[in-house]
Amino acid sequence: MSEPVGPVSGPVPVPGPVRRLRAPLGTLAAVVAAFAYVGAVDPHEPGHYPVCPLRDLTGVFCPACGGLRSAHAVAHGDLAAAAGANLLAVVGYAAFALFWGVWIVRAARGLSTAGPRLRAAHWWALGGLLLVFTVVRNLPFGAVLTP
Repeated sequence: MSEPVGPVSGPVPVPGPVRRLRAPLGTLAAVVAAFAYVGAVDPHEPGHYPVCPLRDLTGVFCPACGGLRSAHAVAHGDLAAAAGANLLAVVGYAAFALFWGVWIVRAARGLSTAGPRLRAAHWWALGGLLLVFTVVRNLPFGAVLTP
């Protein structure tokens, strides 16, 4: 008897639930560790984190300015202070939680965990949102968006 040559047909093995959940659970562990660190090491006290180079050199708030203070407030359960430090970061945290929830459910069910396919228009829209947020928070009427 000879061995079959070429691709062998048959069912493709599906990884077990533990293997499927490794990536989303590992990501969650990393995010929880990061928030725990920022929650323990107060960014309001100088010297713990590097300063924003754009703010330091130009006085302009970048879209991420206040992000660590926002994460610190979230870690302490103060969503109002988090939104006051960086509203866009809070929206980002919520979006991450939503996408992570979809990811873990799909992984647990053995479904494809490929994320949504973002087209160029989506990236341009995200860039435009960041640009508008940055410009508005640096104008006098956008002072409510400054950290």
